[in-house]
Amino acid sequence: MSREELRNKVDLALLSDFYGGLLTEKQRRVLSLYCEEDYSLGEISAEAGISRQAVHETISRAAGRLREMEEALGTAARFQRVQNGLRQALAALREQDYSRAQSLLEELMELE
Repeated sequence: MSREELRNKVDLALLSDFYGGLLTEKQRRVLSLYCEEDYSLGEISAEAGISRQAVHETISRAAGRLREMEEALGTAARFQRVQNGLRQALAALREQDYSRAQSLLEELMELE
């Protein structure tokens, strides 16, 4: 699996965590097998009882829906910014750089 394919699966899994409830049960199941269980299209096809083409189309539609929601709401990106900011603030505290930690925490508090 290429680095790009792996990154795509990780991104889809993250978006699914935030917006998966907006997908159909079938889309959630297929996406879970694809992203979290790392099943191939053929394995998903056998598990779900649908064709490989239907698996591909289901993944594509679900991914499109998840990306549309992220574009509209930005919840996953905001979550990642907060996580990154908290990690940086914690590192600053460990280094006893209190003014930097305070500044980072203030920036996080101002995120919309």
